[in-house]
Amino acid sequence: MRPETAVATGSQGSRNPSDEGFDAWRALQKATDKKRADLLADVVGHPKGMPSVEELDYMNPPLSEDAIRRHLRTLADVGVVREREFEPGDRLRDYPYKFYELTDDARDLFDRNGLFPEEAWQRQYQAVEKTARIRDLEEMPRPDA
Repeated sequence: MRPETAVATGSQGSRNPSDEGFDAWRALQKATDKKRADLLADVVGHPKGMPSVEELDYMNPPLSEDAIRRHLRTLADVGVVREREFEPGDRLRDYPYKFYELTDDARDLFDRNGLFPEEAWQRQYQAVEKTARIRDLEEMPRPDA
């Protein structure tokens, strides 16, 4: 059974997701891979909804940072996450400057299909014991929208 793939566009009704390049079916295929789903759960659960690779690495010890970046690139390629970064002059020394967040299309798709509920994953994320470094990273500012 294929998931509902029409994406609501406010008062304009619904549109075909391929009109703007977001293929809901392909996004779900990539997002439901076990390792990528774990990463997405941590993106959704993150207190600011925008973790760095270092934070994702802490939450997913079996994966290397390179593997995390590859999975995030795959998710970005299908429009599930987007990379946000500080401009060079706004970066903080010894802190990450790239962060990853769910796209609006992905959040809408997941909500329609009962995937990655924010409240549940936020509770799960908060239940994990963090090091001082990770707590500092969680509190640092994120790039503006």
